[in-house]
Amino acid sequence: MMDLPIELEDGASKGRYVVRSEAGTEAEMTFTKVGAHQMIIDHTEVPDAFRGQGIGARLVARAVEDARASGRTIIPLCPFAASQFRRHPEWADVLRKNA
Repeated sequence: MMDLPIELEDGASKGRYVVRSEAGTEAEMTFTKVGAHQMIIDHTEVPDAFRGQGIGARLVARAVEDARASGRTIIPLCPFAASQFRRHPEWADVLRKNA
């Protein structure tokens, strides 16, 4: 299951990263865009079918990769995403610093 692709559904102001199982179960991480250079990770949902497989961590890591590529910073309001940022100090370059 670790090879399931992460899809990006990108809207005008909101979006989500989603992983779908063959059975149609979805794990998702939603975000809100703040201007052109910031995004807020507001929610991560990983159903029991995906638990223990690192899917949530993969979703946050993908957002970090995309933020780096697009010059965005991330505000991790979601408690899970915030905990992932604490575990990965190497992501500090995309973490929005408190002004």
